[in-house]
Amino acid sequence: MKKFTFLLIIMLFFLAVCNIFGQETTYPFEVKKTGKGNQSLIFIPGFASSGDVWSETTAKFEKNFTCYTLTMAGFAGTQPQADASFKDWEKGIAAYIKNNKIDKPIIIGHSMGGGLALAIAADYPELVGKIVIVDTLPCLAAISDPNFTSKENNDCSSTITQLTAMSDDQFRKMQTQTMPRLLADTSMQETVINWSMKSDRKTFAKMYCDFSNTDLRDKIKNIQCPSLILLESFFANLKPTIEGQYKNLKNANMQYASKGLHFIMYDDKDWYFNQLTHFLSAK
Repeated sequence: MKKFTFLLIIMLFFLAVCNIFGQETTYPFEVKKTGKGNQSLIFIPGFASSGDVWSETTAKFEKNFTCYTLTMAGFAGTQPQADASFKDWEKGIAAYIKNNKIDKPIIIGHSMGGGLALAIAADYPELVGKIVIVDTLPCLAAISDPNFTSKENNDCSSTITQLTAMSDDQFRKMQTQTMPRLLADTSMQETVINWSMKSDRKTFAKMYCDFSNTDLRDKIKNIQCPSLILLESFFANLKPTIEGQYKNLKNANMQYASKGLHFIMYDDKDWYFNQLTHFLSAK
């Protein structure tokens, strides 16, 4: 009997160990890995966008870099998480870099993805080699409200209720009306609208609310790495305000596009690629 009990204990211990070490770490995004370069690039798409927004960019650079292209959970048809948050997404990307031993990656983020890149570089400065921010501000809400301060424990329930109550037709109409203010290239507008349509509505609402409450203006003083800030052409009219938001960022190279809107990678392609190529090749 004692021998049987001992064997049972050993077996249970073995199963427990297998269970612990057999569990795969889950992250708040899907990853597509391409290229085989020594230097790694991590691409973070913007709000409700697919990682496919970077397809032309990765095609250009994957010959010389290893590219990790993310699509955040719940966006553009990816599996949503139970309770998404900007902070958890930031932690998830940092954990992925650590766990996969990606040495000093260059993080390239568009829109909210740029906000995540800023936050990661500020909170985990030892992890990041460089950052490229594509049309992102440290505090989007402060453009319309200069006295904006983010709320602790911000309640997003009303935003979630409002957006999840919309029919697909109502939601598509809203996105269709908004898109011409974000993307001048009409050939890509329907693609970007469809990414929103495929996004989980609760995640869409929660992250819209959460990012609207995000203020990184003070935190970016902790960023140590070189930073390239690419901004849409309209922001050149607001230089004092824009550059005031970035005043705490050291080693910042701020450049304004010559044309187009928020999706710079589509609207001012040649300029965008020239800026990226120069920055990525600089030592």
